[in-house]
Amino acid sequence: MEISEVRVRKVQQGGKLKAYVTVTFDDQFVVHNIKIIEGQEGNFIAMPSRQLANGEFKDIVHPITSSFREELQNAIMKAYEEAD
Repeated sequence: MEISEVRVRKVQQGGKLKAYVTVTFDDQFVVHNIKIIEGQEGNFIAMPSRQLANGEFKDIVHPITSSFREELQNAIMKAYEEAD
């Protein structure tokens, strides 16, 4: 699966949320609302999630392998750094 496009929408408010990201795969499948969040050890991505009845959050979509998660995070962070 190839990452076709990464679109970054930076958030201007001063909190830990830095941007919302949309990623297109193979020019055929899109995932909206991936978040870039500022953490204690640097920025990281958070996959789209929903809140369960017990208050816990569960990812709606996520990478299956750690190698693809790393590839996805690298592509997103590169696009974030290049965004104006």
